[in-house]
This record gives sequence, structure tokens and C-alpha cells, in this order.
Amino acid sequence: MLTPDGLDFVTERHLATLTTLGPDGRFHVVPVGFTYRDGLVRIITSGPSQKVANLRRDARATVSQVDGGRWLTLAGSARILDDPDSVALAVGLYAQRYRQPRVNPLRVAIEVTVETALGSAGLLAR
Repeated sequence: MLTPDGLDFVTERHLATLTTLGPDGRFHVVPVGFTYRDGLVRIITSGPSQKVANLRRDARATVSQVDGGRWLTLAGSARILDDPDSVALAVGLYAQRYRQPRVNPLRVAIEVTVETALGSAGLLAR
């Protein structure tokens, strides 16, 4: 789905936004760090967060990253993973892209199966 330039873009250190649907149907947009590998976006967060509550109610999620004129939006269905192996994988990938996160015993991983992608020229395979 991503070109080599697109894959480079999602490994550079940039933050993104995660958009979910809040309980009132309005968009809930928050900054996140994310990783992308093999068609999956992974985000680590605390289990009691609003974004997790939103995704448990409605699994649709969109992640957007912007850097100047380059941008990429990845959207799909999300699931919340709390098993130790899935969380450890997400933490390890996050640490490679950003930094080692602080310890959080309530941590879960959000995993988005990318179904659609939009982006600036050269980032997506057409």
C-alpha cells in the first residue's frame, strides 16, 4: 500500500492524530505516536482512555500524519488488545520509532487494520 517513500515517512519521528467517534457522534481527535507495519497501525495508550472507550463502541479509526506538504491518512477498523504479547510488540515498535515509553500497567494496544489510505504524491502505491 505504501511506496518506499511512504514507508520512510511512517518511520520518521512525527506525531499524528487519531480520529474516533465520541459518544455524542462528534469526532474525537487526539495526538498520538503510531507505528505501521504490514498493513497494521499500532498505537499504545492507557486502557481507560476516551479513545479506547470510543473504539470499543465503534471500531472505525483514522490516523493522519502531516509534515509540511507531505501527508498520509490511514483508516480502517480497530481492535483493542490487552494481552501481554500484543502490548509488548506495540511498545517495542513504538520505542524504535520514538523512545521507550514510561511504564503503564494499564497499557493496551490499539491495532488498526488499514482499509483505505490517502496521501500526498509518491507515498502510496497506485
